[in-house]
Amino acid sequence: MNRPARPTPAVFYPAAGAIAVFVVIAVVATDAMSRVVTTLQSEVIGVFGWYYVLIVAGFVVFAIWMGLSRYGDIVLGPDDEEAAFRLPVWFSMLFATGMGIGLVYFGVAEPLSHFVSPKPGVTGDEPSLAQAAMGQTYLHWGFHAWAIYVVVGLAVAYAVHRKGRPVSIRWALEPLLGDRVKGWLGNLIDVVAIVGTVFGVATSLGLGVLQISAGLGYLDVVEPSLGLQIGLIAAITAIAAISVASGLERGIKWLSNGNMVLAAVLAAAVLVLGPTLFLLREWVQSFGYYFNNVVRLTFDTLAFRGEEGLAWESGWTIFYWGWWISWAPFVGVFIARISRGRSVREFVLGTLVVPMLVTTVWFGVFGGAGLHQEMTRPGSMLDGDAVNTDTAMFQLFDALPGGSVMAVVAIVLVVVFFVTSSDSGSFVVDMLANGGNPNPPLWSRLSWAILEGLVAIALLLAGGLQALQTAAILIALPFSVVMIAMCAATLRALGDEHRAILRAERRAARRELEERVASRVTESVTESLAAQGAVPVPGPEDGAAEASRRPGRFGRRGRPGSPG
Repeated sequence: MNRPARPTPAVFYPAAGAIAVFVVIAVVATDAMSRVVTTLQSEVIGVFGWYYVLIVAGFVVFAIWMGLSRYGDIVLGPDDEEAAFRLPVWFSMLFATGMGIGLVYFGVAEPLSHFVSPKPGVTGDEPSLAQAAMGQTYLHWGFHAWAIYVVVGLAVAYAVHRKGRPVSIRWALEPLLGDRVKGWLGNLIDVVAIVGTVFGVATSLGLGVLQISAGLGYLDVVEPSLGLQIGLIAAITAIAAISVASGLERGIKWLSNGNMVLAAVLAAAVLVLGPTLFLLREWVQSFGYYFNNVVRLTFDTLAFRGEEGLAWESGWTIFYWGWWISWAPFVGVFIARISRGRSVREFVLGTLVVPMLVTTVWFGVFGGAGLHQEMTRPGSMLDGDAVNTDTAMFQLFDALPGGSVMAVVAIVLVVVFFVTSSDSGSFVVDMLANGGNPNPPLWSRLSWAILEGLVAIALLLAGGLQALQTAAILIALPFSVVMIAMCAATLRALGDEHRAILRAERRAARRELEERVASRVTESVTESLAAQGAVPVPGPEDGAAEASRRPGRFGRRGRPGSPG
């Protein structure tokens, strides 16, 4: 009889304990936690902002290099294994990973925010400001985000599918650390990955609840408040816990796929009911602007803009880089699991290109529609003199036919994203806490789902959106070190394997050459001796005569029982 799975004590309890302590402190000493968040936002993040910019740029270079290098033909699995999913299915699953609460929350709000309150140093007329706003948004959601996921996903996929290791972050570092991944260092790596993932998921849940409460206020259902937001987190976390307990993975799968269709329908509705021709032209133009300016935008730290530049950078670009890094264990494990049988080149190019295209289309439609509305009707997308990120999407719907219906659809989207993110996030975290066991115990999976909801509540109590942003950035700091080590480990592993492949190919080529030379020498010697008469050259008649004289299997005449 199989024994029930148990969590790894040296991973599960330290990670769960650290998260629980944070929740207790945030609830019991809310004011003190708020002051700590404010201090960290202004002090610590300012010190490490340049570091995030540099390492994320390095991850982009690493990802592209892996996809285009000589290692691209290495298969993530046995050499002769077919891909686990057909290409269209794999692309659709990558698309599903690219969608989430963040896109719904920032789809309208981010380009509009950059337009109304431009990045320090960005000046010009309205068209110039709008174009810069779209380019900056594409930077935050484009190649850089997915390059971060490639780093983790490729390292995990190689360890799991090529080397047969458990689904755990520690094994991705085995080429670098060797047997040390089995001890305390491996436990520490998994603890860091778990804490980072929980806070990353909690950040998304917090953003989602802010938008849900704003949407309910827009529909005049209830007045938005902190109490409402906490109640929503509790209620939706309970739904996620029920989905975990019931084991309805098939139902959640269909619900998630249905949500993707719903998101596509919502985007199509905005495209058709909004300024269609403008949105199509704007997407093409913004795509070109992004590619033309991506290097300059990547390394722009606003160093000469003083405190204003630092505040803007920490609130936007650095927040995003930290958020993506904190999500990297979750998303990396997911895309690794669905990519068995893909080559390194297919994995990298598919993961970079497909989600990037989806997100730029989403922002091109929603962000472009919001910008068009504000440029043609100044002030219609503002709350006073600023953009309200919680309500921006609903303000856009208010200007379109059927706005109330689209608002309801958007709320449903966020709720389902909330449930599926919490469910799948807790599953991945629980695998990490159980040494890579793909069937972790139900009670521990429920524990992580509840902890994610509690962390989201704690962050809202500690300062709302600012606390969510600060937590994402700070929690990502230790895991960024793990990611740098992952790059080195992946490079070493692929390099060793490529050299082994070359040695095997050289040995095979040498054997083939030796056999060919031996054959040619034998033929040459035989022909030479035959020409000198030393060796008779057998003809067809000689061969037939020899065959008739040679005793057969059944005797000379080939009849059964004939004497030899």
